[in-house]
Formats: sequence, structure tokens, C-alpha cells
Amino acid sequence: MKKQSFLFLIGGILSLIIAMGFGRFAYTPILPLMQKDLSFSNTIAGYLATSNYAGYLIGAILTGTIPLKKYRGIALRISLFINILTTALMGFTSSILLWIFLRFLSGFSSAFVLVLASGIVLDKLATINKTNWSGLFYSGVGLGIFSSSLIIPNLNHLFLWKGTWIGLAIVSVVLFILVWIWLDDSTDIVELKNKAQIHKQVPPSNWLRWLMIAYGLEGLGYIVTGTFIVSIADKTPSFENNATLVWMIVGLAAIPSCFIWSLLAKKWGYVKSLIFAMILQSIGIAMPAFWMSQTSFITSALLFGATFIGITTLATTLAQQIEPSNSGRTIGNLTAIYAIGQLIGPTLAGAVSSFTHNFNAALVGAAIVILVGASLLLNGLKFERKTKVKNIIFKH
Repeated sequence: MKKQSFLFLIGGILSLIIAMGFGRFAYTPILPLMQKDLSFSNTIAGYLATSNYAGYLIGAILTGTIPLKKYRGIALRISLFINILTTALMGFTSSILLWIFLRFLSGFSSAFVLVLASGIVLDKLATINKTNWSGLFYSGVGLGIFSSSLIIPNLNHLFLWKGTWIGLAIVSVVLFILVWIWLDDSTDIVELKNKAQIHKQVPPSNWLRWLMIAYGLEGLGYIVTGTFIVSIADKTPSFENNATLVWMIVGLAAIPSCFIWSLLAKKWGYVKSLIFAMILQSIGIAMPAFWMSQTSFITSALLFGATFIGITTLATTLAQQIEPSNSGRTIGNLTAIYAIGQLIGPTLAGAVSSFTHNFNAALVGAAIVILVGASLLLNGLKFERKTKVKNIIFKH
């Protein structure tokens, strides 16, 4: 890649670190720190998470309906600013009502960042015949998770949980400056449409609904672990107040996962790769429910980290290939379905865990939901066998 294109990709990665790694998913390792200090229940924790995902849902719906094609760069910068502000303000209050509002705004803005940055970066990569580099772009989420897991324990030691939110916001401001400089929306839309006409899209667009339903079930299932894994680990003697280690492992596994899944998709095809990733993830999610040990949590974290962003990479890239001339709306709709699942998951899991006094039932239920989603994708395998989609999608 040319230096300009490389910096463009780095800008996209940094935008995901800010909005997803810090603004969105930092809640997972900070949650047990907040609960220890303020002693609120898993049900309240579920409400906070659900508020974030409600904002994410509305943001995803709006990005899919508002015509932002000419203003994606400006809208992305505004969304990043709002996201960083909500992260900072979490450290300035102990009001649950204000937290709910701030997490809603954070989710709203993070959806805009994910969809807009995905559209900008994937369109750009398509025009320079580097679609398989999408895995590097989505590694930003894993890098953000890993970075936050390194930063949070130190900030908490020095400034307690409030300082962790403020510290992450300060780091985000520095990264935001680089995003502003490097990530501009300069994709040649005419060239992109010409490429869309040259390449036959497989699977066909009417198969997209199956992908969306499966992706929605993925959102419902994965978010149980994505929200509560650190809290679950923190309640086991194995970690002795070092449960953030689990989140660090998730981030480490997530960093290379997107690129690896992109390579597998090139070899196997997107649908087969998606099915395999969802099966692996379901195993990782259910594991702590049947085997409560340090080894099981580490294995669960590895499988979870290795799949949850990889699944997003595969699903969004496949959707962009199916509808390349309207990628923003397609990815927005896909993200909205995903967000509906996320909206239900934390509240349901929090309520079930409060009733059963553990997360076992919630984890098993989440794993089953993901397996159902994977089964819905099976009918897409016939398209890959008939047309060898992998050779079409990655031709360059």
C-alpha cells in the first residue's frame, strides 16, 4: 500500500480504538471496579449496558437512513468528539440516571463511528483492490480492548474508577487528532460503482436477510460474555482481583483475529468462515458454565476474542460485497439488527443471573442462540460451492 493509503488505514483503526475499544467496551473491565465501590447489582449493570446498546441501535438505524454519503468525514469527526466527551463525563458523576444517559450517548455515537468508518475504509480498500485488508481495519477494536486492559488497572490504582474513565478520554483526544489528519473520505464513488458492475455479487442480495438474522442472533448471544466476562471472572478465587487479565486476553486474541479470518475467508469463503467462527464462539461462551477454573476462563477469553470482531469483519465485508454501491446503508442496517440483539442480551442476562445467583444459565442460553444463528447461514454454502465466491471477492 502507498504511504497515504497506509495512514488512511491507521486513521480508521484509531477511530475504532477510540469509539469501540475505549468508549464502548471499556465498560466491561471498569464495571467490577464501579460495583465494588458503589455496590450496585447485576441488574443495574445490565440496565447500563442495555442503555449503551439502545443508543447503538438508534445510531445504527439513523446511519442507515440519513443520506450522509457526501458528509461521512464530517459526521465521523462529530461522532468521535461526542464519544470522547461521554467517556470523560462518566468519571465526573456517580448518578446512575446520568450514567444511563451517558452510556446511551456513547452507544449512539459509537454506532455512527463504526458504520461511517467502515463505509469510508471498506470503500477505499475496494477501489485500491485491498478488500482483504479489512481485517487490519477491524483489528482496531482488539487493539482498543488490549490497550484499555493495560491502562485501566494503573489508572484505577492511582485515581480509582473515576480516573479510569477520564484517563481513557485523555488518551482518546490524542488519537482523535491523528484520525482528523489521516482519515478523510476521498473515495472515488464512480470508480467504486464501476467495480461493482464488473464483479458479480455472490451470494445474491436476497440472501442478505439470512445474514442479517444470523448477525442479530450473534449480537444477542455474544454480548452476554462481552458485558459480564470480567465480572464473572472477578467472582472466582482463581483471579484474586486480577480479572482484568481476562479482558486483556480477549483483546490480545482479537488483534490478529480479523486478519486471520479474512485470510480464511479468502481460502474457504465468507459463509463457511462465519459458521465456523460462530461455532467456536459458542463453545467459548458456554465453557465457564460447565468448567469454572482459571484455565476455562483463559480458554473462553481466547475463543471469544478470536471470534467476536472476526465475525463482524466477515459479516460487514460480505454485506459490502453484496451491496457495494450502497455500503453505508447496508452496513447500517446490518449493525442495527446486531444492536437489537445487544439491546436484549444484557438486561436478560442480568435479570437471569440475579434470579439464579450465577451466570451459568445466561451463558448456556447465549451459546445456543449463536448456534441457531450459525445454522441459518448453512443455506449460503451452496452459493459458494456453485460460484467459488472466494475467487470473485478477492480477485485483484
